[in-house]
Amino acid sequence: MANKKLEQTWRWYGPEDPVSLNDVRQAGATGIVTALHHIPHGEVWPIPDIMERKLIIESAGLTWSVVESLPVHEEIKTKGKSADQYIENYRTSLQNLAACGITVVCYNFMPVLDWTRTQLDLEMTDGSKALYFNWVDLIIFDLYVLKRAGAEKDYTKELLSQARAKYEALDSHTLEQLRINVLMGIPNEKEIELESLRNSISEYQKIGFSGLRNNLVYFLESVAEVCRTSSIQLTIHPDDPPYPILGLPRIASTLDDFVFILESVDQPFNGICFCTGSLGAGVNNDVPEILNRVKKRVYFAHLRNVTKQPDGSFYEADHLGGDVNMFEIMKLLTQENTSREKPIPFRPDHGHQMLDDLNKESNPGYSAIGRLRGLAELRGLEIGVTGEYF
Repeated sequence: MANKKLEQTWRWYGPEDPVSLNDVRQAGATGIVTALHHIPHGEVWPIPDIMERKLIIESAGLTWSVVESLPVHEEIKTKGKSADQYIENYRTSLQNLAACGITVVCYNFMPVLDWTRTQLDLEMTDGSKALYFNWVDLIIFDLYVLKRAGAEKDYTKELLSQARAKYEALDSHTLEQLRINVLMGIPNEKEIELESLRNSISEYQKIGFSGLRNNLVYFLESVAEVCRTSSIQLTIHPDDPPYPILGLPRIASTLDDFVFILESVDQPFNGICFCTGSLGAGVNNDVPEILNRVKKRVYFAHLRNVTKQPDGSFYEADHLGGDVNMFEIMKLLTQENTSREKPIPFRPDHGHQMLDDLNKESNPGYSAIGRLRGLAELRGLEIGVTGEYF
């Protein structure tokens, strides 16, 4: 009989992460999700670097279960003149990872920016702090910080009016913090400059939605043989948030998007990292229904929750709170897991900054105690759904 338990993993940003591997073990996770953030995007991940990180993890009694992420260079996303060279580097990195026994690889195809939030410390009613995406604040960034040409046409008059009124009351420190928050991206990686972002937006507006889709298909077809021969499971992360922002197209946000991705390169290696929080932020997304449709190709899962506000803004909720029906998600995941030879890895994604962590420095969304709470809740939910004790 197949192992009925999902694999419990934890995202770790490497030796500089304030959360140690010993902390991870105490939280109850057995697998690590990490990446070599010190290697610039597009360069080959050498075997010695991969093995060094793997040995650090294994010496702590844990397993490197998933790579998150092996970044896709912007030249690949735009299909620029150096795209094929960067794809060749990507293929080599995949081969090197497989040679080291690591075969589940997460990536995204979001233009320029990774996950985007406007506030990193929204205070909840219990005093904990959460990540927040607020449309009014994003408009302030777009119009008054980025100063994107033609941005006004992307927003309603009501939202523009709210943004103007709020902007006029902001001091320079608050405006600078908003700039930092929006451009932050992934911890340990270089912040994006405003001029670079403006240039990239102009380029992506020429590429458009269909062009970006085609570039993703080209990338997947180009790495297909290496993935097949190396037994790589390549999983695309949904857009976060799952709709266009700052004039940039999004192609991994809806059920239609994922059906297109899976059918365009209909091979087993081509999979999905199913992120309930990213998809849950979409007003029209039925998250359990999306999972039910694509579950055969889900090779990795991020379990977190969000609460949406009337204008589409959202904040990170408790793992078992918010708008996503986590009971239904867990039921579908565990049912699918029974048919797998290897268990599906999941991690408690993000988490409130709470308790002692309120007084500590941590990567936004990745403090220890909030994720520990989330993992405990999700572990309990899995037992309740399956009736299988660990």
